Amino acid sequence: MGSEKEVLVAAAVFLVALISQSEGIIGGREAAPHSRPYMASIQAPEGETMKHECGGFAVADQWVMTAAHCLPSGPGGRKVVLGVHSLSEPEETKQTFDILELHNHPDFSPWNYDNDIALIKLDRPFNVSEAVKTAEFLRAGGANPGADAEVDTAGWGSLDNLGSRPDKLKELAVEVVSSARCRRSDYFGRKFTDNMICAHRVCPDPCGQPHRKEDSCDGDSGGPLLYNGVVVGITSNGGKKCGQMKKPGIYTIISHYTEWIDNTMALQPTAAQD
Repeated sequence: MGSEKEVLVAAAVFLVALISQSEGIIGGREAAPHSRPYMASIQAPEGETMKHECGGFAVADQWVMTAAHCLPSGPGGRKVVLGVHSLSEPEETKQTFDILELHNHPDFSPWNYDNDIALIKLDRPFNVSEAVKTAEFLRAGGANPGADAEVDTAGWGSLDNLGSRPDKLKELAVEVVSSARCRRSDYFGRKFTDNMICAHRVCPDPCGQPHRKEDSCDGDSGGPLLYNGVVVGITSNGGKKCGQMKKPGIYTIISHYTEWIDNTMALQPTAAQD
């Protein structure tokens, strides 16, 4: 057995590896600037400045989709910024908007984050550019990804459970976890519903430490989950325990809300069904 000094040195090396590997939204990488032109940063006032709070994504020229839990009690002075890569740098591509209307899903549950979807109407239409465009999202009848399918997500959320945040947009490829597993009592149990997808990626050697889970995290909420370039989910509440093996990221299934989305945006003003 090695000396106490050798054990301490080994522990220090492991800690450095752990920190260095947590480079993105728990294991992601920096996205190419403006390669995801639909991304939105929802920012809240903090003193004289604005601070990134949640993600979102543009779905029409005056509409951004996000998670209901991001704005549970109203806009509260928040603003939406499009065309962002760096949160701090003065990029010419940025367009900043006030929130004209906020529509949280009426059946959103704070207990388990079921129906965690919201629509924000901006105070004006955005100007389309290479850095600001809408994302295509899956509608009713479309095929959602099955277990083990590779999907991807992005955001400016915490790099680790200590709350450190990136300045530039991060992206991450993850894999869908079966609904049956996520319903197990040692995962999410009864809190996991048919309106949810859960996903993560276990990073084996040689990625660094074995069995480290890559995941979305705090601050990524409201951002998109994409499958073959189409948004299929909204980052919800799984990231509260970032990187834990039995707490994958949870995402709201967008295709379950086509009628509500259309009615809210007045694209198809049909009568709601019971």
